[in-house]
This record gives sequence, structure tokens and C-alpha cells, in this order.
Amino acid sequence: MNSRYQIVLASTSPFRKELLARLGLVFTTVSPNVDESAKVNELPQDLVVRLAKEKAWAVMDECPAALIIGSDQVASIGGKILGKPGSRSRAIAQLEDASGKRITFYTGLCLLNTDTGKVQTACEPFHVHFRNLSRGGIESYLDAEQPYQCAGSFKSEGLGISLFERLEGDDPNALIGLPLIQLVSMLAKEGVQVP
Repeated sequence: MNSRYQIVLASTSPFRKELLARLGLVFTTVSPNVDESAKVNELPQDLVVRLAKEKAWAVMDECPAALIIGSDQVASIGGKILGKPGSRSRAIAQLEDASGKRITFYTGLCLLNTDTGKVQTACEPFHVHFRNLSRGGIESYLDAEQPYQCAGSFKSEGLGISLFERLEGDDPNALIGLPLIQLVSMLAKEGVQVP
């Protein structure tokens, strides 16, 4: 890496940390303290970009001379935002609602240069087409992975892939939570070359 900046991931997500590690960059993680509630009538794509920026800004004072990466993701069915289920009963309801439908995942990305104040943002959509799911199949899946802290109630990098008919999008990493293709382009604009 040929940058004078420290790279910081403003996230405690183990999935985002694992994705960023794939780029071979040296980075640290800092936990942002951000209210992730949507504003009234806020579109999903606007919500994730706003939260990605807020997460980066939330850790800015702790990270001088840094490139801070903020990211957020929501799932949406027909414009209705799906949050993390948090419980088995809510996960069952989410997956029953998703059965046979297309869900769009919006992943917001922000790269903040704390030295210059330059902010780059993007929103990466990714579409998941669900199979027709039975209640028994949903319960078996939830027993196996317990994805209660995952938007949409599944882990696509695991057994959740069995719930889908097909996937559609430019960057499969966005579905897991960090659009690496966009991030590599943003980092290049800040003088960080990958690889």
C-alpha cells in the first residue's frame, strides 16, 4: 500500500471486516455510534448513503490523517425497508414475505478523507430472487444459521444461498455488506492502489 493515510473501517461487522481484508490492506476498525433509524419517507438508497456518511463522520475525531470507510445496508421489498429481524419470529415473517419475490439490497458506501474533507459516496443495489419457500424449509434454515442480525434474515455466504432462484447485480460483495468494486475505485482516487 502506498498511502500516507491510515485506513479505518467504521464498523463492527465481522462480515465487512472479512470483506475488506480480502483487499490485502492494513486497516483498523472503529465502532461508530450512529442511530440507524430511517427518516420519514426516506428512500432505502438515500438511507444507506446517509448512514454510511454518518458512520464515517462519527469516528472522524478519533482518526486523524485517515481514509475512513463507512457502509450500511438495507433490504427492501417494493420500497418497504426490511430491518434486521432480531428474533426467530420476525425472521420467519420476513422470509415468508420474501418467498417467491425479488428483494433489493441497497448497500451505501462512503470514503472520507479526514485530511482534505473529501467525501466519496455510492449506493450499490443487488437483487435477490427468492424461491417459493415452505414454512418447514424456512424453520430448518433458521435452525441451521440463526441469521437474526442480518438484513433480510439470511446469510448469502452460507446456507442462505439455498433460498434463492437467482442473484442479480454488479458486485456480489455488496450483498454481504461492502461493495469492494466501488471501494477499490474510491481508494484509487485517494492514491491507494489495490493490489
